[in-house]
Amino acid sequence: MFNSIQELVALAQKRGLPLWQVMLSQEAEVSGRGEEDIIEEMAGNYRVMKEAARAGIQGVTTHSGMCGGDAKRLYDYLQKGSFITDPTLLKAACYAIATNEVNAAMGRICATPTAGSAGVLPGVMLALQEKYGLPDAAIVRHLFTAGAVGFVIANRASISGAAGGCQAEIGSASAMAAAAVTELMGGTPHQAAHAMALALKNMLGLVCDPLAGLVEVPCIKRNAAGASNALLTAELALAGIESKVPWDEVIEAMYQIGCALPATFKETAQDGLAASPTGEEWKRLLWS
Repeated sequence: MFNSIQELVALAQKRGLPLWQVMLSQEAEVSGRGEEDIIEEMAGNYRVMKEAARAGIQGVTTHSGMCGGDAKRLYDYLQKGSFITDPTLLKAACYAIATNEVNAAMGRICATPTAGSAGVLPGVMLALQEKYGLPDAAIVRHLFTAGAVGFVIANRASISGAAGGCQAEIGSASAMAAAAVTELMGGTPHQAAHAMALALKNMLGLVCDPLAGLVEVPCIKRNAAGASNALLTAELALAGIESKVPWDEVIEAMYQIGCALPATFKETAQDGLAASPTGEEWKRLLWS
């Protein structure tokens, strides 16, 4: 059993195992289920992730009418072949947006760790799978890496926007994805933990201020930002760059910031972008 990132990495190093295997073993021990059964369940989750991303890039409109079609716009932009950054980065952003547009349209998604942040992890994993031609089995294994990080953050801090602001949702999702990508690309447990910390540090203080109280604006595009952040911090960690603040102290800082945030910045739609003139207009249109 592990209750911190430090304990998780120590277990992995002691046993000579990757983080995903430590998490899988703990899940089997706690649940009493066989590892093959647990892996198959995770594979089912990944199938849902892929289906959501595929549906989103076809173009969907949310029930509110506030959002929709941006994943398709980005996908079409990619097909033109003239872009500023890199196709992997843009695909990750595209699939992240696609997933959350499907969520906002009441489609089927896999919360990773929440519905509002469900696009970050599948976005980066799908993009890397396409780039390197990886089998589903490789991706599924490293979803357990993400799960291990999410497990610690949820128990030591929060994954709820209502409790800790958007840093707890998009920040946690980005940290989970960064660790998973790092290990998927051959990084050590130590490097994966640093990727987690670097990603979470970049999201500290992010408020939850959805227009009209709906998980659409700015939530959907923040998933794209979280996916981009995960890829960047994984690259930093693989290059040997480390977080100067220890892993678990970063999580504790996120918790303390979440506690200090006023309630108006924690999913209540009372401040920030939600209180902008546009936010107030959407509130009037949808709820009056």
